[in-house]
Amino acid sequence: MMSSLRKSPLPLLLVLLLSAQPACAQQQVEITADLFTVDENTQEAVFTGNVVVVHPTVKVWADKVVAIYGEAGPSDIESFIATGSVRLLTTEQDATGDRAVFTPGDQLLRLTGNVLVTNSGGTIGAGELVVNLETNVSTFTNSGDGGRVTGVFTSQ
Repeated sequence: MMSSLRKSPLPLLLVLLLSAQPACAQQQVEITADLFTVDENTQEAVFTGNVVVVHPTVKVWADKVVAIYGEAGPSDIESFIATGSVRLLTTEQDATGDRAVFTPGDQLLRLTGNVLVTNSGGTIGAGELVVNLETNVSTFTNSGDGGRVTGVFTSQ
């Protein structure tokens, strides 16, 4: 079953997490975890424990990664959820948070809980970051508890 998942859209979803490209050719992806389970009853593929996903354009770390798929099986991904010390690293930026959810249907990536995004231009902290991969618009919002979005920028 694992080999069929490696050929499924799961690796493509990981690329989309911080990529502005709406569609990418599939490339080899390496996923390591302490445990991997597939539950056909709940239609979930779950990687748990020290999960590391390595793709040529993004590296993802999390305590747990879940791909929820539809009736068509693992090639029909409805959502991708990474939880617990989530980190998304590309050559241009480093983003961390408590939870990342990507839904292919609306092309939205939501990073929530202690969000911190760092790149060469500065650092932004927020309660939530929503990235629309179709429109390439990123929106930072507060945590809803009275907190505010903060930014420190470097002028060049």
